[in-house]
Amino acid sequence: MTEQSAATRPLRIAIVGAGPAGIYAADALMKSDAPTGFDGVSIDLYERMPAPFGLIRYGVAPDHPRIKGIITALHKVLDKPQVRLLGNIDYGVDITLEDLRQFYDAVIFSTGANADRALEVAGIDLDGSYGAADFVSWYDGHPDVPRTWPLDAEKVAVLGVGNVALDVARVLAKTGDELLPTEIPPNVYEGLQDNKALEVHVFGRRGPAQAKFTPLELRELDHSPTIEVIVDPEDIDYDEGSEAARRHSKQVDMICNTLEQWAIRDVGDRPHKLFLHFFENPSEILGADGKVVGLRTERTQLDGTGNCKGTGEFKDWDIQAVYRAVGYLSQNIPLLPFDDQAGTVPNEAGRVLVDEDADGGARYMPATYVTGWIKRGPVGLIGHTKGDANETIACLLDDAANFTPAAKPELDAVTEFLEGKGIPFTTWAGWYRLDAHERALGEPQGRERVKVVERDEMLAASEPDKVS
Repeated sequence: MTEQSAATRPLRIAIVGAGPAGIYAADALMKSDAPTGFDGVSIDLYERMPAPFGLIRYGVAPDHPRIKGIITALHKVLDKPQVRLLGNIDYGVDITLEDLRQFYDAVIFSTGANADRALEVAGIDLDGSYGAADFVSWYDGHPDVPRTWPLDAEKVAVLGVGNVALDVARVLAKTGDELLPTEIPPNVYEGLQDNKALEVHVFGRRGPAQAKFTPLELRELDHSPTIEVIVDPEDIDYDEGSEAARRHSKQVDMICNTLEQWAIRDVGDRPHKLFLHFFENPSEILGADGKVVGLRTERTQLDGTGNCKGTGEFKDWDIQAVYRAVGYLSQNIPLLPFDDQAGTVPNEAGRVLVDEDADGGARYMPATYVTGWIKRGPVGLIGHTKGDANETIACLLDDAANFTPAAKPELDAVTEFLEGKGIPFTTWAGWYRLDAHERALGEPQGRERVKVVERDEMLAASEPDKVS
């Protein structure tokens, strides 16, 4: 290690992305022993949005306060003196990788996934065909999406059987008044009040044992006084692979048991019907005059291994809108290698992989790491990113002795750089001000908070001194 890097100063780390993955990485760093030659760690968390928490704020359905409770744990990390939040900064626009190299010894990317994975079926581009991620961003009050959403379809299809599909289906089937006690902003409440949906059909191409949602998420569908959940008894089918999955996973067995109970009960009279269909593979979205007018599916059957095959039997469904919830996809990060198919940055244990050297060994991008969904793809629950973070941080600390020391590691250097560019960046203290503002908006209505949508209003509440 050079004399410059051996000086008694903290190891300076930039983490790009202040969602759970980035915050877990910061936590893992602070809980680890600092490498030889450094006096602890100093971490700056960069976030494109004015507010932190990423997926928790802009990807979790508003009627999931239990999941949003994770914010309490994340708060404790961001309250640590070793961590700073630098929000409202767009990596690749406001600051580049070359800029970050000046101020930090290493950079971690935890930018998550916020786009919809493509679904290659005919008619996917018709008016009335939507990506689940876009709808989630709308009902979660994301500032960068339109303020209105077309909700004039009486019969709606949701393609996919993961937790996001259930979130989308549940929000479409609930009334605006049911969701009003949550933090939804006024524009979302007004939109949901005008929602015409009476039937929501969720389609999965395989069977109950292959569904990807969690038992708790599934059972929550039945808690609404306005939603009647309906399962066709003919969709309750298992092969050897399915039975093995039930034996080896308590969660799978719980899901199957719940669906079996719903399949044999009488249909009630709650006004909104939510159908869970299995063994129906979407083959075409039907259109007329450029708009969605139906969905064609092919009936499938299990092949003995838990996988399925088509039967050649097709059915057309009366549908006026289709939401695809077949997975999220991360977007390319400037100056990093990217696997477009997987939607991840190529890496080994979090080290960004450039290519192979002349001897066939791995060649890594110096002092550059990834964690979370940009590392392994958008699978698993929020808590699963803790393991990603621990692995990535272990590699970073192993490599620290070979880092090229930052030329300007002083804390003020990067904030002076940002101020010099006129960027109204937000801070952790600013989040507390925005949090208080949103809670104050909710108080007259007896609500915990009302989420602010407009970026300018977020900035004015969090950093009033930086907004002219």
